[in-house]
Amino acid sequence: MRVTIVAGARPNFVKIAPIINQILDAKPKGNSIDYRLVHTGQHYDKKLSGTFFEELNIPEPHINLEIGSGSQAEQTAGIMIAFEKELLNNPTDLVLVVGDVTSTMACTIVAKKNQTKVAHVEGGIRSFDQTMPEEINRMVTDAITDYFYVTSEVAVNNLKRIGVKEEAIFFVGNTMIDTLIANSSRLKEPQIFKDLSLKKEKYIVLTMHRPKNVDEESKLKSFLEEIISSSNNFPIIFPVHPRTKNIISKLNVNFNNLHLTEPLGYLEFNYLVKNSLCVITDSGGITEETTYMKVPCLTLRDNTERPETITQGTNKLVGTNPKKIKASLSIIFDGKWKKGKVPKFWDGKTAYRIVQHLLTLDI
Repeated sequence: MRVTIVAGARPNFVKIAPIINQILDAKPKGNSIDYRLVHTGQHYDKKLSGTFFEELNIPEPHINLEIGSGSQAEQTAGIMIAFEKELLNNPTDLVLVVGDVTSTMACTIVAKKNQTKVAHVEGGIRSFDQTMPEEINRMVTDAITDYFYVTSEVAVNNLKRIGVKEEAIFFVGNTMIDTLIANSSRLKEPQIFKDLSLKKEKYIVLTMHRPKNVDEESKLKSFLEEIISSSNNFPIIFPVHPRTKNIISKLNVNFNNLHLTEPLGYLEFNYLVKNSLCVITDSGGITEETTYMKVPCLTLRDNTERPETITQGTNKLVGTNPKKIKASLSIIFDGKWKKGKVPKFWDGKTAYRIVQHLLTLDI
């Protein structure tokens, strides 16, 4: 079996790394399976280079389509045109897509119109918020996917509600957790940890990237002021995108305990998270990692596509009203935050289960 694996952004590579490793492990054992890794180039990240691939033991992509940035329509069209040529030049039995970026949706459409089967890793997750581009990508992808590898029972039920047949749904777990477990002994102390003499559970990690939260100066200022004033003067470490950093520089905010740093590598960032008192974020993936590491997490969103991180894990949906942050932080400082548990199949064996199923397919 030939499998074309598609990745378009940095989180995608974290998700596909263990799948590739399992394919490479299965092949010498007499299994007829091989892969081709296609990087669409949807997101350019200078840290997504040889160092990143080496850091997570990910083989270099066979091709980078180098799509780059653009509007939603421009990016989708560019990916579809380039990926169609890729499939024509390199026919495959199955296209495997992950997550919910534009590349996931665009390559799924191209594959299906090329009469090629599609498997969606992380299928079925929903925020039910169609103002999010990612939600549109999920809905379109899942409408035409053939095989669904899902992270939770909630995702299973979401797929059943839209008419997906049970035999197409495979509850396998979370490949992001595979990667986290595989690298848990390799997490690396970042320089800022030394520079600020940080102590375990004596600092807060902050990440914000969603346009609704960071592009409007007054909204971002309100968030930062509330987080700072509610932090008990704990250091707040904010790995920040350069564009957001420029916006912050224009704000009249007291930065006494807010420390901005460049985006960190995978091993350094997760070291920071693991040893923190808590994480404040608007990311989805981070809520999964904090759930596994049992680190308290406050999510600055009104909805989430990963409800298991709330119902089972250590995450809480705080919402987008900055005034709600203080009460949640007070619970953490008082030592009364929920302990949480690790969801079913978040055990480091998800990629193994996926590849074992791929080996049974007659396509």
